[in-house]
Amino acid sequence: MADEPYLAASSTLRHGPALVVLAGPPGCGRSTLLQRIAAAAGGPVHSGGGLAMLAGVPALALSRAVRARLPGDDVHLLAEAVRSRVRGGLLVLDDLHHCDPATVAALPHLARTCRVLVALRTPHRLGDDTHQALREAATTWVNVAPLTGDEAHALARRTAARLDDATLNAVVARAGGNPLAVVALARQAAAGKAPAAQDADQIAYAIATALADLPRPARTALAALGLLGRPAPAALLGPGAADLHAAGLVATEPGGALHPVSAYVAETAAGLLDAAARADMHQRLAQLTPPAEAARHLAAAGDAAGAYRQALAAADAATGGERATQLLFACSLDTPVDLRVRLAAADAALVAGRPGDAAAVLAAAGARPTGVAAPLALEVAVLRGEALLQAGDPHAARDAVAGVPDTAAAPVLAGRDRVLLLAALDTAPMSALDLADKIAARHPDPLPGVAAALAAVRAAHRVPGWDTALAAAADPAGDPLISRWSAWLLVEHLAADGRLAESATAALRAADAAGAALAYGWQTRFLAAADWALALHGPDERADDLLRRAGNLTDLALPEQARAYASAATALIEADTGLLAAARARLTNAPAHPAADWVRREAAWLDGQPDRGTSPATGDGLLAGLHAITARWAAHDLGLREHPPIPTGLPAPARRTLTAWAVGTGFPAAADSWQPIALREQIRCLIAAGLTDPDRDRAVTALLRAEQLADTAGLTVLAGRARRALRTHGIHRDVRGRRSEGGLTQREQDVLRLVAAGEPTRRIAGQLGISTETVDTHIRASMRKLGARTRTEAAALAFAATRLDTSDNSEDGR
Repeated sequence: MADEPYLAASSTLRHGPALVVLAGPPGCGRSTLLQRIAAAAGGPVHSGGGLAMLAGVPALALSRAVRARLPGDDVHLLAEAVRSRVRGGLLVLDDLHHCDPATVAALPHLARTCRVLVALRTPHRLGDDTHQALREAATTWVNVAPLTGDEAHALARRTAARLDDATLNAVVARAGGNPLAVVALARQAAAGKAPAAQDADQIAYAIATALADLPRPARTALAALGLLGRPAPAALLGPGAADLHAAGLVATEPGGALHPVSAYVAETAAGLLDAAARADMHQRLAQLTPPAEAARHLAAAGDAAGAYRQALAAADAATGGERATQLLFACSLDTPVDLRVRLAAADAALVAGRPGDAAAVLAAAGARPTGVAAPLALEVAVLRGEALLQAGDPHAARDAVAGVPDTAAAPVLAGRDRVLLLAALDTAPMSALDLADKIAARHPDPLPGVAAALAAVRAAHRVPGWDTALAAAADPAGDPLISRWSAWLLVEHLAADGRLAESATAALRAADAAGAALAYGWQTRFLAAADWALALHGPDERADDLLRRAGNLTDLALPEQARAYASAATALIEADTGLLAAARARLTNAPAHPAADWVRREAAWLDGQPDRGTSPATGDGLLAGLHAITARWAAHDLGLREHPPIPTGLPAPARRTLTAWAVGTGFPAAADSWQPIALREQIRCLIAAGLTDPDRDRAVTALLRAEQLADTAGLTVLAGRARRALRTHGIHRDVRGRRSEGGLTQREQDVLRLVAAGEPTRRIAGQLGISTETVDTHIRASMRKLGARTRTEAAALAFAATRLDTSDNSEDGR
């Protein structure tokens, strides 16, 4: 085997978290290469993989790898559960083409923090979107190349040492560099058997010929393994298991189960059975396996009715995503399906976060809200509308419930009105408010789903009392899906209105409820949103604690929305405290989101790059205002004088700030309005007052206030901006700050922190608002105090020694 794939994969895995994919056709040596790389990787190895017959069981492949039951209906929780077990080890998954969708979906998340090595047979049946996502997530994609001529000759010679050169050449030529074909054809030639026709599948033919030499019980056992698609105990395989073991065709797993050395060989053995024999074996296996497997064996045997009954039995014993999988499988069978089963399947799919599957299984019912089946058909229509709504298709959702009459039962009518109201909110927001009034009149004591929809519409239009109504809908004692969705709307609407402290409180309360229910995806979304609100507000707690918590969150497997908020919170704190290089690096991989987009622009402005702060704004409410304010600062620094229109729907402090920029006055009042909302924006307004007020005394007073607030809060870069502005008024000062027990002043600590972040002297001076000569003075003083020979060593000593106590409040002048 050529060393190039081995070296490429091994090198990638040595350098930290990565996803390496080994791809190639059957028999090319993927599994052998996988084992070779894993053996040399170092550290614990967690090996698992997909199983053909159980490809629909959520998280099965990963559960086999980490030897634990895993949550298969929450991809992010699944990824985090695996990450916490693998850590610095290596996760190895063979037969990715047989892996369940949850396992494949978790791989991009795992690749951020774990070393992952997988093998994928080609061609495969992964969907185009799944394959593309895997391609994009892969650090290295290795196509396992055929053996070279010399390697194929050597393998054939090892397999059948007595073959003459002419026969060896023929074997190598026909095998096409495929190791499995080389071995099988060499053995076939050594046994004196005639070659297959030139147009036959050489690998399958060679394997079939070799298997023909096995005793019948061994062939039957190997075929059973191929049909099972998973390891099995010897007792299930019968007397042929011993012969398979002696022939080296199976290996023993921990616990005693046997698995085929080559899954392809086992599948080929199963393929040699004629249709009747294969159906008979599937029927026998159905009697020996649990209901979930038995259902698939019966379906493969052509017994759709039996498979339907077994799938329902399996669903009754399952929960979460597994229950949804079994019910959806039952509905896919070519047999009459009760509408109640379709309703149960759709409901389970919605709970498991699979709205597309829920809508599809109900669409296949073909039920119409008329005729004998009308009562159940109405439920089908309403649930399908809800599924389409959750799948992001409000137009189709509205059409799905259009035939539900006003005379329907109260729960059905409530479901219809909920779908109509939320579809209108998405497609025609202004008409949704009128529709909400009509629906409220029709439901004087609304069910939770309708109450939540009414609250959502009123919140979107900020009808008085919207927050109280949405908070009531978010009560964790209610339906989990409705309460979490309502809580999320509450958190985002409060933040958009500038009510950041309230938003953080609501988010933390919802996070606690989601955590208690093990709803990890929702829990992390709420935690990240809380961190973002606190970071922007100017937290009462220490910024270092918030930075650590939000930074830790970004290391976990998160939904994109949670990752965006956590990255934005962490990067904003880093940028404001002078760690601009760290903020830029963090934002490089942050998902596209209005919060992260604004922090990117804000960090560029703080870094003295105003030209990068004028990109198009995103978001609404407070974030729209922040985008516009940063753009005004960037225009000011670039000397531009145009005043673009002020966006609508802004919180009062943002509108006052933009108005002050437009008219050139009013910044002190705007600063006061920011005081209970966002400290950093209060400081920016005071700096703007100092730069624009023609009265020197008022300007200096505003700047001194900005400097004092920024220094107290640790907003290093804004404090530097205030000091630079003070110099324009002839005030030159360098407040070194409190001394530490080790002799370093606060200013020396600030300088060394930026040195540790890799910033050059010029950029440190710009961020702190001091001259480059002063930066060098602080660095030399720090080196002298710490006994360091270089600036980098001084930074390392300062922060490794953990001596940065600030008990002495003395200040000394320059």
